[in-house]
Amino acid sequence: MTASIQNRHFLLRRIHSLFGLLPVGGFLIFHLWENSQSRHGMAHYNEEVVGALQRMNYLPLLEIFVIALPLLFHAGYGLVILRTGKADLRYPFLHNRLYMLQRVSGVGILLFLGLHLGWTRIWAIWEPAIKADLFGHMQTLLSHPLTLVAYILGLLLSVFHLGNGLWTMGISWGVTATARSQRLSFAACMGLTLLLSAMGLHGIWGFLQ
Repeated sequence: MTASIQNRHFLLRRIHSLFGLLPVGGFLIFHLWENSQSRHGMAHYNEEVVGALQRMNYLPLLEIFVIALPLLFHAGYGLVILRTGKADLRYPFLHNRLYMLQRVSGVGILLFLGLHLGWTRIWAIWEPAIKADLFGHMQTLLSHPLTLVAYILGLLLSVFHLGNGLWTMGISWGVTATARSQRLSFAACMGLTLLLSAMGLHGIWGFLQ
């Protein structure tokens, strides 16, 4: 164990998995809940949800140190794992397939995140009205079929990445050490994935109403 702890990649992987859970995973869940409030309509979403967040104290600092920097580390080291790690696909084991899906979903999430930030945050620099009516902006974006497909794919990739990441985190941290505990954990994590998928899709549907 001492040798493992002294290995910098061991420590970096632990930090990578911890950041994947909190704050990155926690923020994803909060963001999906936030967007699910779209079902209450434009006024509620713009004023009670987005407006309340924009009025928070120290919001820029929170966005940088609690969300952006942990996300950048998690994504950056995830790319290192993608380059150096590999699954043995010669064997039809489920975890090998999921390992590859985890890596592929991470790349897909990065591409989607770039689009999402471009469409909502960067665009708002030139169009300040977007911040005042984010509901209407999202409604316009999602009215385009290709954008709608991109958001649905981005959502599904994100919640799968979180759910499967929680399962593998339990194994790597020794929380689920037996085959039975891993099966139960997998069922619970996939159940969470389905629940978050439903909440996210509900939020997208709310913008389309």
